[in-house]
Amino acid sequence: MSEFEKVSSESLVEVTGLCVEFGDLRAVDGLSFRLAKGAALGLVGESGSGKSTVASALLGLHRGTGARMGGSVHVADIDVQEASDEELRRLRGGRAAMVFQDPLSSLDPYYAIGDQIAEVHRVHTRASRRAARARAVEVLDRVGIPDAVRRSRSRPHEFSGGMRQRALIAMALACEPDLLIADEPTTALDVTVQAQILDLLHTLREETGMGLLLVTHDVGVAAESVDEVLVMRQGRAVEHGPVSAVLGAPAEVYTRELLGAVPRVDVARAASERSEEVVLEATGLRREFGRGRRAFAAVDDVSLTIHRGETLGIVGESGSGKTTLGRMLVGLLEPTAGEVRFEGRARTGVNPAVQMVFQDPVSSLNPRRSVGESIADPLRARGERDEKRIRGRVKELLERVGLERAHYDRYPHEFSGGQRQRVGIARALAADPRVIVCDEPVSALDVTMQAQVIALLGELQRELGLALVFVAHDLAVVRQVSDRVAVMRRGRIVEEGPADAVYESPRDPYTQQLLAAVPALDPEVAAQRRAARRQLAVA
Repeated sequence: MSEFEKVSSESLVEVTGLCVEFGDLRAVDGLSFRLAKGAALGLVGESGSGKSTVASALLGLHRGTGARMGGSVHVADIDVQEASDEELRRLRGGRAAMVFQDPLSSLDPYYAIGDQIAEVHRVHTRASRRAARARAVEVLDRVGIPDAVRRSRSRPHEFSGGMRQRALIAMALACEPDLLIADEPTTALDVTVQAQILDLLHTLREETGMGLLLVTHDVGVAAESVDEVLVMRQGRAVEHGPVSAVLGAPAEVYTRELLGAVPRVDVARAASERSEEVVLEATGLRREFGRGRRAFAAVDDVSLTIHRGETLGIVGESGSGKTTLGRMLVGLLEPTAGEVRFEGRARTGVNPAVQMVFQDPVSSLNPRRSVGESIADPLRARGERDEKRIRGRVKELLERVGLERAHYDRYPHEFSGGQRQRVGIARALAADPRVIVCDEPVSALDVTMQAQVIALLGELQRELGLALVFVAHDLAVVRQVSDRVAVMRRGRIVEEGPADAVYESPRDPYTQQLLAAVPALDPEVAAQRRAARRQLAVA
């Protein structure tokens, strides 16, 4: 039973024996569940589990796609499988609304945000243009967009990621739906913005009594937001029950494995054997972009040292300068001021001994070349010409990062996200580096994939004596991998020290704010943190 008094025993969503097939692939296999009016259900699972397919099925979005449907789906007293196109149009946006993962692909870049929300309202209510504009401003204000009248005239690119997600929620609220379907609504957001969006969804449920179906791969996000959890794997329900029971005492092995893979801010990494040898040192780094009055410093007076065998975590929100700093350490960007020294010598340009693993392996791998050829690039760049030796070394590296030697001739699109990241790590190792800078290497991966990639990096570090610089916005991941942590904000390091000290006794208010926003796996702790955030907001 939900904590909200508005929860009813009457069903808002009733799904029975749902099957969805795309060609030979059965994406959803015999799934059944119900959602009461005013309640909140979390669909939790890894990529490919079928959770987003289920969410789309609730609004009949598979119609006309060639997908084969089975079972029954009832939403707000409408039989979605049998409904006419006109009935589905009335359902979508009217009785039930959906917030998608990527707001940029859901919003028209040409039209003002307010106009797009007003259009949705007019379609479903036949309101006048003036009334629809007023409603758009009202809902934008309701979701926390400051100066809603003026910002309603802004286009999507003029909003930050968090503001765009708020705008999508405002669009969903325009017609006061009974059901809000949120498909990975916080995946691409920083931890503090994520907390704000989850708090907003919670408050809206309290005030409107709407039901919520939250689709997420993040177990912590589910703990913060829902009454019940349904864990999915390969299109089937693995476990279903109250959130406190499923997350507190999971009955199924897969659920326990999923929870075990979740990084936590209260669990420190085992101390590594660290040398006092400094392999990389940055002094007074500054990097400016733009010219004249438009110039701004993305990194401002940053100094740090990295020792052989240690991991330095650099954490901060979008725009903090952490990626710019990482690129300067590797030599992909030259600093406007300051210097980087490798093993005591001033570094100019790219140094093969300092390599980078990028956030998005898809964009960093050439789709027209096999992964083996991409991994071989550093070998050829340093003068190796024997193709047999090159091919042998690449196959060794593929095997070392957990792939197969036969994968040499495959192309990037033939690999999963976790496998592509392993390819990126293999390419970095090909140069025999002393330091690897990892820029958000697991941010796009499910928790089990995250755990595997992190474990691989740890093994390589111990075997090869590598120094790692781990750049991320996820504080729990950074705690799991780091010996020392530097917290960045607006281009500067606001706090630095041993990971245990920074996480357990943070000195800077900004660090304290970041830690308070991290999702908790315990629903009671999540509620306490939410209440604390509300008090801070009022203060």
